[in-house]
Amino acid sequence: MFNVGTMDRVVRIVAGLAMLGLGFGGIVTGTAGTILKFAGFVPLFTAAVGFCPLYLPLGLSTRARK
Repeated sequence: MFNVGTMDRVVRIVAGLAMLGLGFGGIVTGTAGTILKFAGFVPLFTAAVGFCPLYLPLGLSTRARK
């Protein structure tokens, strides 16, 4: 089951890379930096697999219907 569309995937990849860049680049430090280091992988993972578990209970889908 896929529920993440193409544009949603692009946004997730950009957001995930930005979060990782801020965390690992040392721009954001301390607890916030550590959170960004871990949280940045979430949008990258959901973009890679094309499924967002949070969309399921909300009944959302950004994937184009066939």
